[in-house]
Amino acid sequence: MPYKNVSSTYKETTVKTAGQGQLIVMLYDEAVRQMTSAVELMQLEKTKREPGRIEQINKAVMKTEEIITELLVSLDFDQGGDISKNLFSLYTWFNKELVEASINHDINRMLTVKDMLADLRNTWSAVANQKPAEAPREAVVGLNIAG
Repeated sequence: MPYKNVSSTYKETTVKTAGQGQLIVMLYDEAVRQMTSAVELMQLEKTKREPGRIEQINKAVMKTEEIITELLVSLDFDQGGDISKNLFSLYTWFNKELVEASINHDINRMLTVKDMLADLRNTWSAVANQKPAEAPREAVVGLNIAG
């Protein structure tokens, strides 16, 4: 499978060479992708009564929770100020909503989280794509994903 190795190498290189803002956007992209998958699987489960989908749904939700937790622990409260505090509250709420949505098989809660993640992704993408002189300082200091 040489193509799989090329794809994997490309993804790894993309992550290693991405700036902090781009990495944040990548995390949001994956979270939105996982939530889209979870919602689609849940809709299939409800309409076709396919119980085998529960494990796949839970896996997608858990991946999203892991991404949100990564975003949460990377917040820089010293430099981020109110932005970091607000994101902390939002990320905590996201994870709580996802737990409740999974337990109750609540598609609407999942859609709400997915839509809000997509909005945040678009905001971060706009900030990450600005020239350094144009980017507002407070917009990028709320997260520190350097480790």
